[in-house]
Amino acid sequence: DHIGFIFQMFNLIPYLSVVENVCLACGFSDRRRQRAMRAGASVEAEAVRLLDHLDMVHAGVLRRPVTDLSVGQQQRVAAARALIGAPELLIADEPTSSLDTDRRSAFLDLLFRECARNQTTLIFVSHDASLATQFDREISFAQINRALPPSATDRA
Repeated sequence: DHIGFIFQMFNLIPYLSVVENVCLACGFSDRRRQRAMRAGASVEAEAVRLLDHLDMVHAGVLRRPVTDLSVGQQQRVAAARALIGAPELLIADEPTSSLDTDRRSAFLDLLFRECARNQTTLIFVSHDASLATQFDREISFAQINRALPPSATDRA
């Protein structure tokens, strides 16, 4: 109901089409289905709107199985699936790792626009330090890691 995930390994359902994968979250959450329908004429129309912003509406790609897509295309499908239904929290684990510069820019524009429009909190995990300037706040792993390294006497 409340959380959208963009997994690093995408976790798309291989026997579903692109649109079916994006709509999947709305099949599990009545709340997200209702919000998606308020945003578009139907859940499918909202899925197509998100995919269109990610340059995924062309040449019959919407009905193709996700296994026929490139890694970058799969990543964009996973992003649309996480955004559909306006979750309150979006957790994105390395969501731009397979995107070229132009696609990454378009993806980030959509991500920021959708999060602002829906007042979604975004937690974005990335090893790409060049992206840090685009966010309001940056927290390094070292800042939150509470585990202490073993002392010299513990190693002996």
